[in-house]
Amino acid sequence: ARSLSTTTQLQAQVQTKSKKTLARPGVKNIVLVEGVRTPFLLSGTTYADLMPHDLARAALQGLLNRTGIPKDAVDYLIYGTVIQEVKTSNVAREAALGAGFSDKIPAHTVTMACISSNQAMTSAVGMIAAGQCDAIVAGGVEFMSDVPIRHSRKMRKTMLSLNRAKSVGQRLGLLASIRLAHLAPELPAVAEFSTAETMGHSADRLAAAFGVTRQEQDEFALRSHTLAQKAQDQGLLEDVISFKVPGRDIVSKDNGIRPSSMEQMAKLKPAFIKPHGTVTAANSSFLTDGASAVLIMSEEKALSMGFKPKAYLRYLDFLSFIFTSDSTSGALTVDFVYVSQDPKDQLLLGPTYATPKVLERAGLSLSDIDVFEFHEAFAGQIMANLKAMDSDWFAQTYMGRKAKVGTPPLDKFNLWGGSLSLGHPFGATGCRLVTTVAHRLKKEGGQFGMVAACAAGGQGHAMVIEAYPQ
Repeated sequence: ARSLSTTTQLQAQVQTKSKKTLARPGVKNIVLVEGVRTPFLLSGTTYADLMPHDLARAALQGLLNRTGIPKDAVDYLIYGTVIQEVKTSNVAREAALGAGFSDKIPAHTVTMACISSNQAMTSAVGMIAAGQCDAIVAGGVEFMSDVPIRHSRKMRKTMLSLNRAKSVGQRLGLLASIRLAHLAPELPAVAEFSTAETMGHSADRLAAAFGVTRQEQDEFALRSHTLAQKAQDQGLLEDVISFKVPGRDIVSKDNGIRPSSMEQMAKLKPAFIKPHGTVTAANSSFLTDGASAVLIMSEEKALSMGFKPKAYLRYLDFLSFIFTSDSTSGALTVDFVYVSQDPKDQLLLGPTYATPKVLERAGLSLSDIDVFEFHEAFAGQIMANLKAMDSDWFAQTYMGRKAKVGTPPLDKFNLWGGSLSLGHPFGATGCRLVTTVAHRLKKEGGQFGMVAACAAGGQGHAMVIEAYPQ
C-alpha cells in the first residue's frame, strides 16, 4: 500500500537491519518541534484563583521561551477545551493575545471531550498539509477549580423576562413569581447527555463486563503513580515548565503524584456503584487544572529556522491515496484516526477500536510500535481495553474483525506514568501524550510510537508518531 524507504545500519559482525519509515515521496513532512505544559495540579490547589486563559497563556509563553520562535512566525493557533469559561469562550484567541501574539494571527477553539487537544493537533496537521500554514501552535486547557454553575431554567427565564420588562408593575409581578425552588443551582456533572450516566459509573460497568477485578485496578493505579514519581525524580518530564502563579509560589511539578500501597488503596470505598463497585478515588483520574501547547511546522520551515524537530506527525495526502492505496488490503496512507461507538456500553473503548485501524492505515503491526501512551481515565478502563484488544471473540462479535489486534506489552506502555498519576485536564491531555511519545522515542531509541485515548460520547482517537532522525 505504501512505498517504504529503508536505512541500513552496518555494524561489525552484526546482521544488517532495515527500519521502516512512514515517509512518502512527494508528500510534505510535518513535524512536532516542541511541546510544553504547565504543571498539572489538583483542582482547588495553587491555581484556584486563576482563569483558564491564564493557564493557556502560561503554556504559550513557555512554548515561546523554550523555542525562541518569533511570535510573527506563527500562522495560526488552535486550542482544545471542554468546560468553557463563558467570559473567554474562544480561549485560544484570548490566551494568544495575552501571550503577546499579534492580533493579526487567527485562533479558534475546539471541543471533543478528552481528545480536544488531539483534535487541535490533527487540525493543525491538516491545515499545514493543505498549504494554508507553515507553523501552527496547538494546545489545550482545562480549569476545574472554577466551573460555570447556572441558575435553574425557571430562574433564567424569569431573569431574562425581567430584563425585557417595561414597567415597574411587570417587574414586581415577575419578582413575586420567584419561588425558593427557582434558586436551586444547576451544577455541572461529568455525565453523558444521551444516557445521563456518569463516566465513573460507566467505567465500573465496563470493568465488571470484562472481569477486571478491584485488585487489578489498584495494581495498575499504583504502577502509574510509581512510574510517574520515578520519571519526575529522574527529570524525564521535561515538557513541564515552571509557572509563577500571581500572588503565590512558583509551581514546577505536578502535585497529584502520590504513590501509596495496595493496603491503603484497598481501604477506599467504591466511588460510583455502592457498595459492590470496584472504581474508587485511588484508581480514577482526578479533577485537574492545566494547559499544554505544541509547535507544529512543515519540516522545510522548521529546518530553515534552525529547529531540530522531535518527531514526524504523518497524514493522508489525497493524491498519494489515489495512486498508492491498495483496495484489496484496505491499507491507507493516513496515520491518525477518530472512532465512535455506543456511548452507553462502549463509552470508554475508543483505544480498542482505534488501534487496529491506525496500524492498518500506517502499514504497521503492533510489534512495530516501540512506545505506547494511552490515556488513563480509570484503571478499570485501561484494563478493560487491554482485555478487549486481546480477545478474538470481542474483535469478531463487536468489531467485525477476523482476529484480535493484541495487547501492547506493559514494558512499553505508559512508562512515565499517565493520567491517573500526572493528572487529566480534559482539554490538555492529548498534547501531553504526543509530547511524551516524542521524548520517550528519543530516550529509548525507538522509531514508532502510538497515542490512544477514549473520550465522552463513545469517541476515541489514535495516532502513530515517528521519531525524527537524531
